[in-house]
Formats: sequence, structure tokens, C-alpha cells
Amino acid sequence: MLSRFVSKVAPRCNQSIRSYSTSQHFMTNNTTTFPSQHFEKYLTEPQTVDPEGRGYSYLVVGGAAAGLAAMAKNTVVSALSTMSPGQDILALSSVEIDLSSIPEATAVTLKWRGKPLFVRHRSAEEIALAQSVDVSSLVDKEADNVRAKDPEWVILIGVCTHLGCIPIAGGGDFAGWYCPCHGSHYDNAGRIRKGPAPQNLIIPPYKFIGPQQIIVGDE
Repeated sequence: MLSRFVSKVAPRCNQSIRSYSTSQHFMTNNTTTFPSQHFEKYLTEPQTVDPEGRGYSYLVVGGAAAGLAAMAKNTVVSALSTMSPGQDILALSSVEIDLSSIPEATAVTLKWRGKPLFVRHRSAEEIALAQSVDVSSLVDKEADNVRAKDPEWVILIGVCTHLGCIPIAGGGDFAGWYCPCHGSHYDNAGRIRKGPAPQNLIIPPYKFIGPQQIIVGDE
């Protein structure tokens, strides 16, 4: 009976052993031969890698050139836009002023072309004081009748000729304008009388278009 059992089991064991050996041999062959074949194929096939990295260099140089071109364009556009006057300044290239609203012995500050504009209505005493000044004693020698087309009215650009500050009306030693930045004193005709300013306050182009009306910016 034992011999009969062995005769039935033995063929199955032998078959399992042969199957295991075949699988082991297949796995062994795979683990030993596949890397070798793959490595030989890697060595024999032509490679397409750029050893000097020229493609990457071209990409970097091209990107940098495009960036520099864009920066140069923006710089030129910004420079041109700053050189051209704004729409608000163009709209105020000339301005009409009604003088009847300015009381005697007072000065007002308006705006013209982005700059302060001084308009002074002088009294008879102020006119007499300005006309009595010895022109030869002035730093920037101008007579009063040259500074005012009508003795009652003085029209000036309100920018100090020293460093571009805005003088204060009614201040200083000569009751005209005073620049607190560096101590320039102007009389009621806008002439420099004391301080570092080298010139009188600038007179803008203007003309009378009526007894009590002027236009600034048009001669």
C-alpha cells in the first residue's frame, strides 16, 4: 500500500521540481543576461545628447536678448512720454485773467503751464516806490516801466531764479516777494534786491485784451 502511494505522489513531485528548476533557470537567466544585453545595446546605439550643452546656451542667450530688447523699448517709450507735455499743460498754454476781481495792493497766485503765476495789483504808493529805485544799484538792472506794461499790474512767473523755489508774496525787506529757501528778497516789481538769486523774476508773455483783462501765453 505504501508503495502504491509513493508511485502516485512521486510523479507529481518530480513535475513540481522540474517546473521550479525551469522557473529558477529562467529567472537566473533573466537576471544575468538582461542587463548585459541592455548595456551592450546602450553602448552600440548612437547617442543624441549634446555634450557641450549648446542648445541650453542658445536658449539662455535668446531669452536674455529678448528681455534686453523689451527693456530698451520701454526705456525709449518712457523717455519720449516724459519729454512731451501733458494734456493738462497743453490745455493751459494760454490763460485769460479777469483783473477786476483782484483788489488793489494785493497779489494772487494762479497756475499757468504747471508753474505758479504771480499777478499783483499795485497801489499808487507801491508804484511810486518801485519807480524811485536807482536802477544802477540793482543786481539785474531793469527799470520799473520795463517790468510793467501797465503800472498798476505786475505779471510774473512765481519761481525763484536761484534754485527754483516759490517765493512768498508780501514778505522780505522790500515788501515784494521773499524766498525762504535761501533768503532772496524781491521788490514789488519782482526785481532781486537782496540774496543769492542772480536775476529778477521772469515776466511771461502776456497782453491786455481789455481794460481789466489779460491773456497770458499769447503776445
